[in-house]
Amino acid sequence: MRNHWQHGIVLIYSKDETAQYRALWEEDGMSVRREDNGTWTSQFWFRDYDGNRRHRTKRGFATEEAALEWEEEGRLEAEGSVSSTFAAFFETYKRDMKPRLRESTWIGKEYMVRDKLLPTFGQMRMDEIESVDVIRWQNKLMAMRNAHGEPYSPTYLRTINNQLTAIFNHAVRFYGLRRSPCSRTTKMGTNKAGGMLFWTKDEYLRFADAIADKPDSFCAFEILYWCGLRVGELLALTPDDVDFGRAVVSVNKSYQRIKGRDVVTDPKTPKSVRSVAMPGFLVDELSDWLQGHPVEHDERMFPFTKERMHHEMARGCKASGVKRIRIHDLRHSHVSLLIDMGYSAVAIADRLGHESADVTFRYAHLFPDRQGEIARALDEEGRG
Repeated sequence: MRNHWQHGIVLIYSKDETAQYRALWEEDGMSVRREDNGTWTSQFWFRDYDGNRRHRTKRGFATEEAALEWEEEGRLEAEGSVSSTFAAFFETYKRDMKPRLRESTWIGKEYMVRDKLLPTFGQMRMDEIESVDVIRWQNKLMAMRNAHGEPYSPTYLRTINNQLTAIFNHAVRFYGLRRSPCSRTTKMGTNKAGGMLFWTKDEYLRFADAIADKPDSFCAFEILYWCGLRVGELLALTPDDVDFGRAVVSVNKSYQRIKGRDVVTDPKTPKSVRSVAMPGFLVDELSDWLQGHPVEHDERMFPFTKERMHHEMARGCKASGVKRIRIHDLRHSHVSLLIDMGYSAVAIADRLGHESADVTFRYAHLFPDRQGEIARALDEEGRG
């Protein structure tokens, strides 16, 4: 039996092996035992999500207490108990939530938990973490500085805070935790970014002229600015998605680079699946470019990564002298252009794949103030 064990590794045995080892251990009547070399080995049984009885064992503990502690923690983790440590409960949360989220979303969430939450809360019991522990953790994060001596942005702090809140809410909702310690604290940061950056039409045209020496980059940025697509939506486009006769581009997928792999997924939200009408000059530009650079009907038109787009953005800004903005800010620039042209929040939202209320809230400061016009109209109406 010992030849099957490896130091420091949890083993889950086959059915036949499990029956053999279970009989041997139950014969001794122990879940923890001392080995000939003086180390301790621990085991326990549990039922998985499908109701199957499973067995775990681990060897190499220096003391009996350490072996018993591993067994207790393992049982609590397997049960999803809120008496387990925060780190163990996070594994339960992971089993529950990872299948429900986009791969890229989960990767970002898990990174923040392991980098910003586990160092503080990892070894604390879920049911013993108090609101004051959360406040002290928030204060510590708000005092941190990056390599350039700058504090974390308010939106990043809020995103980190949201991860902690989500885990505790999950424990309350599904695993019997009486109350979330986050419920009595104020969230740090803000979910609203500071100043919104965007280009005017003149600024974009200067930028576009500076990158026109690379036709593929030029066409990619033309679509971003004149159609308002997200960069992931742009990089997933194939010739099948472009109807040149109707002058429409169909948005139905999104591209991401995940752990060195090219991954094409569904769009960000169901609302993101949409058809976007293109201006005539853009139809001509894309048609001319594709004729000179043939692409299979189901292959990506722009087979490069977001990093390439960032590089081209920096190159164009430097060459043209326009202010540096993020690639996503081209989407804001598109909205600003449409508002200046007089289009409503409903029409803009339909083009972006947003709810109209979201557009109204996020871009309210860009819409013209018509309160005086409304007051005058009401005055005329009231005077009859």
